[in-house]
Amino acid sequence: MPQFNAISEVKRRGVLVTKMGRGRADGKPRKRLVITVMVLVIVGAFFYLYSRDSASSSIEYGSKSLTFGGDDSAIPKTIPVCDDRLSELIPCLDRNFIYQTRLKLDLTMMEHYERHCPMPERRYNCLIPPPPGYKIPIKWPKSRDQVWRANIPHTHLATEKSDQRWMVVKGEKIVFPGGGTHFHYGADKYIASIANMLNFPNNIINDEGRLRNVFDVGCGVASFGGYLLSSDVIAMSLAPNDVHENQIQFALERGIPSYLGVLGTLRLPYPSRSFELAHCSRCRIDWLQRDGILLLELDRLLRPGGYFAYSSPEAYAQDEEDQRIWRQMSALVGQMCWKVAAKKNQTVIWVKPRTNDCYLKREPDTHPPLCSPDDDPDAVWGVKMKACISRYSDQMHKARGSGLAPWPARLTTPPPRLADFNYSTEMFEKDMEHWHQEVVNYWKMLGNKIKPDTIRNVMDMKAHLGSFAAALKDKDVWTMNVVPENGPNTLKIIYDRGLLGTIHNWCEAFSTYPRTYDLLHAWGIFSDIIAKECSPTDLLIEMDRILRPKGFVIVHDKRSVVVFIKKFLPALHWISVATSNLEKDSNQDKDDAILIIQKKIWLTSESIRVSE
Repeated sequence: MPQFNAISEVKRRGVLVTKMGRGRADGKPRKRLVITVMVLVIVGAFFYLYSRDSASSSIEYGSKSLTFGGDDSAIPKTIPVCDDRLSELIPCLDRNFIYQTRLKLDLTMMEHYERHCPMPERRYNCLIPPPPGYKIPIKWPKSRDQVWRANIPHTHLATEKSDQRWMVVKGEKIVFPGGGTHFHYGADKYIASIANMLNFPNNIINDEGRLRNVFDVGCGVASFGGYLLSSDVIAMSLAPNDVHENQIQFALERGIPSYLGVLGTLRLPYPSRSFELAHCSRCRIDWLQRDGILLLELDRLLRPGGYFAYSSPEAYAQDEEDQRIWRQMSALVGQMCWKVAAKKNQTVIWVKPRTNDCYLKREPDTHPPLCSPDDDPDAVWGVKMKACISRYSDQMHKARGSGLAPWPARLTTPPPRLADFNYSTEMFEKDMEHWHQEVVNYWKMLGNKIKPDTIRNVMDMKAHLGSFAAALKDKDVWTMNVVPENGPNTLKIIYDRGLLGTIHNWCEAFSTYPRTYDLLHAWGIFSDIIAKECSPTDLLIEMDRILRPKGFVIVHDKRSVVVFIKKFLPALHWISVATSNLEKDSNQDKDDAILIIQKKIWLTSESIRVSE
């Protein structure tokens, strides 16, 4: 075979070999072979180097977390874009991470749906891309009933729950008729029926402002919570990242308050006595497991005189198994001092006692027991659930309730638990006035960048008493108030004001989908992160994941920190909208500065190709 043909075969197969000819070698073919081999080596080396530089085209972990430094050498000129397959990544609720690390988790206790965060060396230090065809979300209130299909390209729930009217695909949109597993005819009628069962005035669920905070467990796409809002009732809608993995993503895309979580082994990240009503509509939870520990977690969260509305076959079905569960559940709640407030059709509503009297009258060794006096029912971050009853404080016991004003006065009235922090009424009022002025200033800085319907989902990353959220009361928004896990646990004050929130450690990723918030308020959070020796760059990448395209970030921190953060904007594809007190020669006495940022909308080349 001629040497030329051998080389052609080598090139075709993509391997390097040599073929020795018989007798005296011909110099020219050998020369051509050497040249060809050199070309192949050079081309191969080029592709190897190119593939290393193009790490964003494959799913890889960053080699390390980027850290804060005093000079510009720590500031990346670019941050790679993640693979398109990571467009819905939730780092601490990533099932792929659980599989890869082979964590030993008890599936029967839902541990695989709890938070499991990667170590810094296993984090994706890249920007999460939007899905192909992504559009700016539909504005509230229209978004309650419809979203863009391209933004959450998952339609399996529309098929699986078609008989329950959860959602319907209509062309480019997904429409939400307001149905649910136990309210096929609409959440509004179902909510009115609950109010009627409880004899609330005019069948309105807010009970003239006395019922404000609701906890909806196993919420689906949160239509129940969405329809409560028109009655001035706000729900924390909770569901895990399970087989219905996009239900909370749909809820947040709709502009409905919601959170990814599960009743598993850990206390939920909410303080005790936070909700007037808990709700479970066919939530598929085994309330009897582990000595009723999950029901006791609900008991911890409910306020004195709070209700648990339970719509499930056990409440009405006649088969032997359902009746067995009903008998055992009735016995358990009876030992917890709950009573049936109403029972009708497919729903039963229990009510909690208003004082400790019933608990103290129980026979010795009654189960479930009372929690130890030294147990803090408000300690929740990383704390295991306990199969015991949290008794009321002396103040609540004497007051025969929470002592909260009805909504909307509740928002601005100092709650009784303020005394737990030695805060006076004067301090509370000064905090409100301070954040009112700050919000006025923020909106003035935003100017024509913001319209009444620009923002819906807001997060206050360090909420303290919730006064930033309270200052937004006249705007059509809701706020996720986040209280850092290592500071004063003021979250119960936030709930006592009729607001919502959670505990979180900002050294880790937040439990939400990408692109779920329109505005992030970062007051002092970067200084806190630096003091904890965590990476502010990791936090910036996490904020980019949470933030919707065209969304805003308000960085309010020490001037030196804000100046440093501003240098990251090009790499993050963010733009500066406005600044205050950022220059060193500023005449203002205070050391803090403000930087308002907007996130650009961008697509990867792959997203554009698929969209076309």
